[in-house]
Amino acid sequence: MARIDLDLAHAYGPNPQRDEDYALLPLNFTFEDGGAYALLGPSGCGKTTLLNCISGLLRPSQGTIRFDGVDVTKASPQERNIAQVFQFPVIYDTMTVGENLAFPLRNRGVPADKVRERVGRVAEMLDLSASLDRRASGLAADAKQKISLGRGLVRQDVSAILFDEPLTVIDPHLKWQLRRKLKEIHHEFRLTLIYVTHDQTEALTFAEQVVVMSRGKAVQVGSADALFERPAHTFVGHFIGSPGMNFLPGHWRDGAIEVAGRRYLPELPPQTLAALQAAGDFKIGVRPEYLQLAPENDPQALPVRVERAQDIGTYWLVTATVANGETAMLRARLGTEAAALRTGDTAWLTAFNRHTCFYINEELVP
Repeated sequence: MARIDLDLAHAYGPNPQRDEDYALLPLNFTFEDGGAYALLGPSGCGKTTLLNCISGLLRPSQGTIRFDGVDVTKASPQERNIAQVFQFPVIYDTMTVGENLAFPLRNRGVPADKVRERVGRVAEMLDLSASLDRRASGLAADAKQKISLGRGLVRQDVSAILFDEPLTVIDPHLKWQLRRKLKEIHHEFRLTLIYVTHDQTEALTFAEQVVVMSRGKAVQVGSADALFERPAHTFVGHFIGSPGMNFLPGHWRDGAIEVAGRRYLPELPPQTLAALQAAGDFKIGVRPEYLQLAPENDPQALPVRVERAQDIGTYWLVTATVANGETAMLRARLGTEAAALRTGDTAWLTAFNRHTCFYINEELVP
């Protein structure tokens, strides 16, 4: 496995001048040896472009890529010693499952006993042991993708294993099983794994560090907990969570925070208060999980108009708008106390607590 240092940018057209001209904006980042990473973002944000730069399928238009300090920017995928698993299965239908798994090893002259040992171990991890003698052509798409995953995992000498949305063709229950398997494999072998996905559940359950991307830019890098609790950008707050973070327009007026015509002065660090005061206008971010019902006219609560209350089973999802007519929409994940709410009711929700975030120009206030 290898430490991968990136200092690059990429544009598909010549002479890029504006941010919009770049498929990948300038990025300086290190994937540590043995780490599990996810590149997460919506379609078209640059995830696959970045993965292809790392693998050698694409040469970045600017900058360098280093594996363990060696410049590999101009090196081919073979020279970089990369294993890559694609969105759709890449296997040999005329071979058996066992032959497919063994092929990368036999192609490199690995001794037969080592091939058998490694193939057996990977097949057991992926629940393919009973299918080793079956021809791959007769298998379902999800089974073929498990073989493709196995072909990526079977080699122990690779610099890194890159996954480009490998679970797209797999049913939801098997996705959960394979994510767990990949995590177990990573913990056992400490492989350098880089996993591209637009599915936040896949990213947050698999990776130790998640790179959230938007419009060719790495907006935030962090653990699942950091991305959920302290989104560095409003995009991350929107994108992470189900539903995503709520955002309310806030204003600094006469020594207090004003929201929907009401004044609040929550306990905040001095530097945060100073930043809000200097900005004047800002956004208040609060997760649906951290909104709570409060008594009527609670001085620390916000009055809202209930638009819909849905029983999801383990919680109630309440959708509401700020009561005095501002356009901000709120979603709250509440307990059974929300069962009494009806469309048109006025409810009071506490929005300020230790989880509340503040944003100036879309960036988190420290």
